[in-house]
Amino acid sequence: MAELRDDRGIWRRGLVLAAFSVLISLIMIFHAQLPNDVGNLGSLTETFLPWLGVAVPVLLAAALFRRSATALIAILLAAVVWANLFGGLVTDKSGSGGNLTVATHNVDADNADPRGTAESVAKSGADVLALTELKGSAVPVYEKALADTYKYHSVEGTVGVWSKYPLTASSPVDIKMGWTRAMRATVDTAHGQVAVFVAHLPSVRVKLNAGFTANQRDNSADALGAALAAEPLKKVVLLGDLNGTMNDRALSEVTSQMRSTQGAAGDGFGFSWPAQFPMARIDQIMVRGITPEASWTLPRTGSDHLPVAARLKV
Repeated sequence: MAELRDDRGIWRRGLVLAAFSVLISLIMIFHAQLPNDVGNLGSLTETFLPWLGVAVPVLLAAALFRRSATALIAILLAAVVWANLFGGLVTDKSGSGGNLTVATHNVDADNADPRGTAESVAKSGADVLALTELKGSAVPVYEKALADTYKYHSVEGTVGVWSKYPLTASSPVDIKMGWTRAMRATVDTAHGQVAVFVAHLPSVRVKLNAGFTANQRDNSADALGAALAAEPLKKVVLLGDLNGTMNDRALSEVTSQMRSTQGAAGDGFGFSWPAQFPMARIDQIMVRGITPEASWTLPRTGSDHLPVAARLKV
């Protein structure tokens, strides 16, 4: 300790580490101000924002090696900012209540085992199951595999909903894509009617010459948000692959009026994509007028996404 006190260089060393730590803190604090005009930089950063926390232990080790007090203080700031933004997601917030279990899964159009995938998600115990990216030729396979578990189902385009409760008023939802990738149905649960929306927003890509190409996704999100805003039923559930996280400002027309079950009642971040090493929660279960009790990911199937489930109190 005396050696450290006498080492006046501890304040001069590690200035680059300190500057990098401050930069990470500023990005996390002011991510909403990052511009989206060039390559949708803001949305790209917000998609993987929690992963900035990985830099903290790396920088900490470097600062200790350099014996830099300046860098340690800056890294402490970054750690506090990350904990303030994401610390609540690390703990288990799940409860024991709930009277309706729902699940959603992007089954992958190129899935080589649709029957096995259907049987796997049916074991989740979900009362209502939404499937997206349904390939036309595979729909009969899913219907047959799920028939014993779910008495009612409806498929619109490449999305579908299976339910243990009666389904009524099933119809496609126009999300400005030119073909059907979203739908709405009324589920007559034992605790009242629930409007269930199933959506698969357009994919996004990261390209060296164009950045984060998400304009079509953003337009579809706005259209989905308008449909949700116009829903007359007070109890609403949104299931599906939104190709975006809750942090992404481009989904604000949806996220501003719906509550994420993972954020409210999940255990951890609940990353769902890619299945082999999940890095982002782009498969969402969101509610309005309903209380989330628990949210979790399901075992991997033949898809490149993980299924996600939630237990709700209607």
